[in-house]
Amino acid sequence: MFFRWNWVACSFCLVLNICSPDASGGLVQSCGHIIPESPVLALGSNFTALCILNETCLDFGNIYANQIIWKIKNRVVPKEQYREINRTVSSVTFNDTSSLATPLTCNILADGQIEQNIYGITVTVGLAPEKPKNLSCIVHQMSRFTYVMNCTWNPGRHTFLDTEFRLRYSWPEEVFPDCIPKGVNNSCTVDDIQFFVNTEIWVEAANALGKAESDRLVVDPVDIVKPLSPQNVSVSSGILPTILKLSWENRISDAVMTLKFNIRYRIIGDTSWMEVPSEDTASPRTSFSVQGLRPYTGYAFSIRCMKEDGVGYWSDWSEEKTGITTEDEPSKGPPIWRIIDASHSPASWTVHLMWKALKPFEANGVILQYEVTVRDKSSLSSPLKKYNVTSTNHTLQLPKGTYEVTLIARNSVGASPPSVLLIPASNSEAPVKNLRTLPKHDKLWVGWTAPNNYVLKYVIEWCLVSSSSDCIIEWQIALGDVQGVDLKGIKPFKCYLITVYPLYADGQGSGQSVKAYLKQDRPSKGPTVQTKKVGKAEAVLTWNHLTVEEQNGFIRNYTILYKTIDGNETVVTVDPSKTEYTLSSLTSDTLYTVRMMASTDNGSRTGPDFTFTTQKFGKGEIEAIVVPVCLAFLLIVLLGVLFCFNKRDLIKKHIWPIVPDPSKSNIAQWSPQVPAKHNFNSKDQMYPEGSFTDVSVVEIEADDKKSFSEQDLKPFDLLKKEKSTSEGHSSGIGGSSCMSSPRQSVSDSDEGETTQNTSSTVQYSTVVLNGYRDQTPVQVFSRSESTQPLLDSEEKSEDHAGGADSTAQRQQYFRQNGGQDENNTDRPCFERAKQITHANEGDLVGFVQLQVSGQSSQPLGLGMEKNTQEAALSNVLQTCTEGQTVRPETVEENPLSVDDMPKSYLPQTVRQGGYMPQ
Repeated sequence: MFFRWNWVACSFCLVLNICSPDASGGLVQSCGHIIPESPVLALGSNFTALCILNETCLDFGNIYANQIIWKIKNRVVPKEQYREINRTVSSVTFNDTSSLATPLTCNILADGQIEQNIYGITVTVGLAPEKPKNLSCIVHQMSRFTYVMNCTWNPGRHTFLDTEFRLRYSWPEEVFPDCIPKGVNNSCTVDDIQFFVNTEIWVEAANALGKAESDRLVVDPVDIVKPLSPQNVSVSSGILPTILKLSWENRISDAVMTLKFNIRYRIIGDTSWMEVPSEDTASPRTSFSVQGLRPYTGYAFSIRCMKEDGVGYWSDWSEEKTGITTEDEPSKGPPIWRIIDASHSPASWTVHLMWKALKPFEANGVILQYEVTVRDKSSLSSPLKKYNVTSTNHTLQLPKGTYEVTLIARNSVGASPPSVLLIPASNSEAPVKNLRTLPKHDKLWVGWTAPNNYVLKYVIEWCLVSSSSDCIIEWQIALGDVQGVDLKGIKPFKCYLITVYPLYADGQGSGQSVKAYLKQDRPSKGPTVQTKKVGKAEAVLTWNHLTVEEQNGFIRNYTILYKTIDGNETVVTVDPSKTEYTLSSLTSDTLYTVRMMASTDNGSRTGPDFTFTTQKFGKGEIEAIVVPVCLAFLLIVLLGVLFCFNKRDLIKKHIWPIVPDPSKSNIAQWSPQVPAKHNFNSKDQMYPEGSFTDVSVVEIEADDKKSFSEQDLKPFDLLKKEKSTSEGHSSGIGGSSCMSSPRQSVSDSDEGETTQNTSSTVQYSTVVLNGYRDQTPVQVFSRSESTQPLLDSEEKSEDHAGGADSTAQRQQYFRQNGGQDENNTDRPCFERAKQITHANEGDLVGFVQLQVSGQSSQPLGLGMEKNTQEAALSNVLQTCTEGQTVRPETVEENPLSVDDMPKSYLPQTVRQGGYMPQ
């Protein structure tokens, strides 16, 4: 522990020794230094540095050279480059200074504990200057008497060091001050120049690694002068329309030098210059007349000058000045062509004459008017027709024939040569052959093969093809020895119709046409496909041709692509002239997606998707299924109708069972109450068979023989016998829900007919019909085949009647829709009927009216004939609930004799809405 703190104290003392001030106020000398101090090194050279320690630091801190560490910009130099010369000196060597950075420092490590910087230097690496090259000097004229000399040179490679350049010049006996460049290293300007004396000029370059000097230039400054350009240039018209005169002023004294000139000119609007021959302007002058110009044409002029002997430099061009030549007669006639329209009349033509305006160098002035002359060549006596036109077209109405048209253009000076156009009756001459086009340098070249006959010239027509507007014709004329021209103004991606006509001395050939594109592109849109007809396994697709504006080129083919939802896509190629195609071998009842693609030479474009579903059945398949099924159904119906017709009686028996006709019953002969006017003869029935709705069984009891005569009791005996044979049967028409269980309802006794309850059972029925449209129905009595037993109420009534020994006047009991007594649940549920009275005492006294209800039975009622009916039941009877017993209620009537009115109970069914018996 003591040893460690000892070294810390020593290191601290070392730092204080390095940095502490001395008694005089300055810093104490450091413990070491590096040599060389701040060197400048050549790039790529070897370099060795020495770090020397002071003896004072060695004695105080026990520091030696073997503890020195070298660093380059805080990066430790490998120890392989170190060398310990003695205990106070350590060196480091670098074989290539290109990787040497700054600063380079010398450090010590005191006993491996603290690293301390001893000294550091800045190292500069660069190159020595190269020899300046290409020294040249120009004397610029600044004003009429002021000149400066500017010299330029090539300074060579970059040295990475501060390098100084100096322009030096001298006379043989005198040296002038150096010219030092400012801000640049490759030029310098000298203000004091003397002419007519040879001057030696050179450049020196110097830096820390060396210096270099250029080759020496010896020249008289007057031979390197660049004069100012002429000023005050003017242009004026000459005597002739092809001449313009130029004038100017020189800005250099003739005492200094004489000049020669260079004149250039161009047509206004053109970019190419033309020059006057140099030998015409090689002598000193201040004006010049330029000849060979175009009449009535604007020109721009510019002039420059230099020393007459050609030594030195040309001046800059003067500013441009313009002038225009005077007018002259047109040099040629306008090109003329025609369009013939023969659609209005078969005997005449509408001829549209058109011509091109002359170019400025052809018009030689302003064209004032055009003169058109038309001569009929088929009639020599026909007069000439002349027209003065200011536009470039004219329309004529001419009979069909051969005509010669002459066109002349006039300006203020004169008329042009005539242009002649022959309009033949027909294009009978030979046409051109092998018409073709070829895009070339943004122009469309049109070529053809000349016919065998001699051709004066060719007329080339072209127009932009459009689906929305008419074709506007443009044209040009080519000489007869030409077999191809370049059409200008052609737009890319547009279709043009090109026609070539050969013109002969005595007529013209028919035109040959071709369509062409300058450039092609893929179509703007794809075709839209639709289905015209869809079947089970095929579909007819239709589409419209793309418009010429949408094609952008020649359509080479159409491609149909179709597929199912999960299937592979099928491709079909179609000829571009087609607008319909049939897809075959499709799957029935399947959704297909189809799209169509149009292709040009430069690409393709696909249209929108279209979907369709094939039919489930093919043509005729549905008919083949439906027609047999319909025929079979009709056959079955027909057979069913025939069967029903043949078995109509059997069907009628099951559907409409035969109801027994009560009118044929012998009860009608027995009943004393049947009105005489009713005839129940089967041949003359009041009601047709089957018109009865329901019947009921009625039992009539005669209490004693005194009430009836012997003749009246005979039918009862017969009925009694019939009753005895049918006892025990409870089924039949008119079954009641209010009946008690079947039992013996009639008891035969041989004894005491006067004192016992002897009854006779008679089967008959009362049939009531609904009235037709509120008419009163007719009440009749008919024989019934029913074997229905008597009701409990009837038997009780019989017992009660039979037990009475009194001969008092009998009373009638009616039971209908009665209610039960509160204290007796066995009493019948019928309501009381209102009292019924009769007008004639001789009529039937009354009947007990019962309504029997059931799910399958219909209510029945009794009715009397209208002329015998005195009163009707006033209240509606209600239905008795099933299983209840009928109990009669007493209704008083006018008293009758026992002989006149026997007691009777008439159970029956009342039809809802019908009539009750009276």
